[in-house]
Amino acid sequence: MDMEVTAWHSLHSTMTAQQGSRRFSRGTLRRIGGFARPHRRRLLWFLLLSTVTAMLAVATPLLAGRVVDAIWHRDSAGVVLGLSGLIALIAVAEAGLGLVTRWLSASLGEGLILDLRTTVYDHVQRMPVAFFTRTRTGALVSRLNNDVIGAQRAFSDTLSGVVSNIATLLLTLVVMLSLSWQITLIALVLLPVFVLPARRVGRRLAALRREGADHNAAMGTQMTERFSAPGATLVKLMGRPARESAEFAARARRVRDIGVRSAMVQTYFVTALTLVSALALAVVYGLGGYLALRGHLQPGAIVSLALLLTRLYAPLTALSGAHIEVMSALVSFERVFEVLDLKPLIAEKPDARAVPEGPVSVEFDAVRFGYPSADKVSLASLEEVATLDTRGGEQVLHDISFRAEPGQMVALVGSSGAGKSTIAQLLPRLYDAEGGAVRLAGVDVRDLTAASLREALGMVTQDGHLFHDTIRENLLLARPEAAEDELWDALRRARLEALIRSLPDGLDTVVGERGYRLSGGERQRLTIARLLLAHPRVVILDEATAHLDNTSEAAVQEALTEALEGRTALVIAHRLSTVRAADLILVVEGGRIVERGTHATLLAADGRYAELYRTQFASETDRTDGAESAAAGARDAVTAADSGQEPGEGLAEDTVLVG
Repeated sequence: MDMEVTAWHSLHSTMTAQQGSRRFSRGTLRRIGGFARPHRRRLLWFLLLSTVTAMLAVATPLLAGRVVDAIWHRDSAGVVLGLSGLIALIAVAEAGLGLVTRWLSASLGEGLILDLRTTVYDHVQRMPVAFFTRTRTGALVSRLNNDVIGAQRAFSDTLSGVVSNIATLLLTLVVMLSLSWQITLIALVLLPVFVLPARRVGRRLAALRREGADHNAAMGTQMTERFSAPGATLVKLMGRPARESAEFAARARRVRDIGVRSAMVQTYFVTALTLVSALALAVVYGLGGYLALRGHLQPGAIVSLALLLTRLYAPLTALSGAHIEVMSALVSFERVFEVLDLKPLIAEKPDARAVPEGPVSVEFDAVRFGYPSADKVSLASLEEVATLDTRGGEQVLHDISFRAEPGQMVALVGSSGAGKSTIAQLLPRLYDAEGGAVRLAGVDVRDLTAASLREALGMVTQDGHLFHDTIRENLLLARPEAAEDELWDALRRARLEALIRSLPDGLDTVVGERGYRLSGGERQRLTIARLLLAHPRVVILDEATAHLDNTSEAAVQEALTEALEGRTALVIAHRLSTVRAADLILVVEGGRIVERGTHATLLAADGRYAELYRTQFASETDRTDGAESAAAGARDAVTAADSGQEPGEGLAEDTVLVG
């Protein structure tokens, strides 16, 4: 390693170490030891071979000096050739050990990444929905990428570097002192010229790098949000392209300026240190030559000292900031452990049992619920806020009680924010009730296994999510072992078979991010096909036909008829046809059931349901285009009254009920 490489190494080490260090607890070290324990044998071999490599690195300068002495004293050619051969043998050994050490380092680091990533990923999957509604996805992904890689560096780079540098430093000092204590002391006096500028410039470059990283993160966030299908649409409809471009360009220019400035600061530093190192070599040769001429030093010793000089400066410079570098690397472990320390609110009991076979009833028994506060489900660093929101915990559901017998349909209607979706989310244990019980087939859902709960329940939401994958893979998410004919049968029953067969790639068509390459109705029917493929015994429909046009809504309703047939159903009603077919309608307001009954009995009661019904009927009439349509609507109402029908019973299937 020459002096210029030493300068670059010292700068990189101190700059990396300055990028943010903090104290960490002994508990963190114990947990790190737990992750390292499966790799301990490989780790020991890695440390041992690193030490041997350091010893060989010190041996080469000594042998080079012996060669010079042999030539100076005119020894036999055999001695010179023998020493040269030994140097070559050591070089081969160093190369071989370097390959083995690199393999051990890579396998240690990558093995640690595998363990950490899978542990964090599995843990995050067990977190409640509230965790994902609060957390910024990019910040969470960063824990699985940047911080895990930082934790890897603590093993593969920092730890090995400390061991190797200590071994090299001790051996080099012993050898240099044995050759010339005067030159060794001068070399140590010149050390601050390397260390102090490196630390100062390292802090400056670390600050520039942090600023550049912040700007890059901001550009990444802007691109992620603007380049998604809904984001791009919003910018085109309401954004200011010129302003968007100017903001992005300003950040990009600042990143460019930081890059140029960082490059020049590094170049100035390395040039200065290279000059100082050349002067240090001049001192070694000058003082060594003087001592050699006076008979106090062998010529070969001068060569050995010059070669050993870099092996002294490099480890000393690195070790001068080793504690900061170690803390900076290990702090990534703490950031990973922060996520692992968040306890999932939904946990499966050790003695959990499967949902009983056969038809399934649904029962809510005096259920109370309040959404958890942020401190129970999130981290300020994942939300990218200074402090967590302290709100939460207030009850949003109060004494919810009802029962759906096997094969029955229960509909939930009411104003927005009344608690309908919250009720639906308690059944598949997206959240757990705080009081009372939610039962399937007479068993509390908290006593059931998660796997059997997923098999028994199927849910379709108003914005049914699809992954950026093929139609086939999105369907197989429900039942991975499903055969090809079963996929087509589900698509046929969801009224999508003809459309998918008309596509050039058929089932292998990629639907795009969140399914945006499909229309709203097609996307919803595909989620229904996925539900049909799963064959659930209980179906939950959370406003599954909301925000669809009349044509799409009609197709989806046909698919829903297939989905609901013979199954127990909990439906958050938005369409009148769904409400009219329900065995029981629950009117939810303020987290309470204020009315219950069938469509006819609730209209006759002339309460909140009837009010919602009349409001919707009036809205539908107001939207009727033209005087003739209005007159026709009036005639239909008169005819209905004369025939004894309830007002509005003859409305079209796409009539909306506020829900």
